[in-house]
Amino acid sequence: MNIHEYQAKQLFSNFSIPVPQGGVATTPEQAEHVVQNLPGAAWVVKAQIHAGARGKAGGVKVARTPQEASAYAQDMLGKQLVTHQTDAAGLPVNSVWVEEASAIKSEFYLSLLVDRDSEQLIFIASAAGGMDIEAVAAETPEKIVHVKVHPAAGLQPYHCRQVAAALGLSQKEQQSQLQTIMSGVYNLFLAKDCSQIEINPLIETADGKLVALDAKINFDDNAVPLHPEIAAMRDASQEDAKEAEAKQFDLNYITLGGNIGCMVNGAGLAMATMDMVKLKGGAPANFLDVGGGTNKEKVKEAFKLILSDGTVKAVLVNIFGGIVKCDVIAAGILAAVQEMHLSIPVVVRLEGTNVELGLSMLSDSGLGLHTAEDLNSAAEQAVKLAEAV
Repeated sequence: MNIHEYQAKQLFSNFSIPVPQGGVATTPEQAEHVVQNLPGAAWVVKAQIHAGARGKAGGVKVARTPQEASAYAQDMLGKQLVTHQTDAAGLPVNSVWVEEASAIKSEFYLSLLVDRDSEQLIFIASAAGGMDIEAVAAETPEKIVHVKVHPAAGLQPYHCRQVAAALGLSQKEQQSQLQTIMSGVYNLFLAKDCSQIEINPLIETADGKLVALDAKINFDDNAVPLHPEIAAMRDASQEDAKEAEAKQFDLNYITLGGNIGCMVNGAGLAMATMDMVKLKGGAPANFLDVGGGTNKEKVKEAFKLILSDGTVKAVLVNIFGGIVKCDVIAAGILAAVQEMHLSIPVVVRLEGTNVELGLSMLSDSGLGLHTAEDLNSAAEQAVKLAEAV
């Protein structure tokens, strides 16, 4: 789960990570009001979307007057912002963050994430921070330092000294500031079950202060239910509409670019099903895992999600009836097909508990459903039927 910059900066402040003064606005009038209550002679208006590279796409503007801030907000709000990290449609700008402009002396990069290989947390830092950190990673990776922190020992002063040395921070005052920031990032990461925290850029101001000029936080989806205050920050408008709808029914759905809709129970089986579709020359339209404990209603909603994409030419259902019985799945399929007056071909492969009953329900329905004995033939049928539509 992602959150907006302004939400991340609120969390940063709670954990003693310095950020510029600012406020969020959802109207041009609010943006002007925020500026009137901020210090300084210039202010930055930032479009709030769940994607980076906003500056290069016109989503970050410097205003010299409250009226100019209002005008920039007017230009951004209610629009779709397209960056190289979004798709062609972009993401909607429903709010802007307005903050005091900072006098930047240097820009750094700092992030914390999980290193699954070593089963530790890892700080990634670079003195070459800023908008082009991706280019630094690709072209001059030696400019990036990695400092691992074992969760049993926790963050230690020597970790902070390593990062300070990599950033070229030799003054004790700045080293102390960096330690405060890294401690805040580390404590926030653990307290809120984050999967990534990124500050890009972390700046040194003209008077030697270290400030988080930007803030990005990702959370572990599996832990979000433990943090209702974090769950309340979710902005469904920034997510794929179908994926957001799937979450409401406890379905795991990811939109892909093909024309064969896949409905499977179990992530491993879903991956195998998509691989088989590709092997047979087709392209999956989605990843949809209805879960091991699915029911008739969830199957109906899964069908609705799959078919809400007009590019789907055939549906492949591949279900192993272990926890859920095959006749329950069959009942859900029949209910969905009848309710939606389905006209595209549906191929069903069932295996497991009550498989004979489930298959007989499908074959006796008179709805023209296609059944298969194994995944190989099921995928082959689905690809051929999709090509014929």
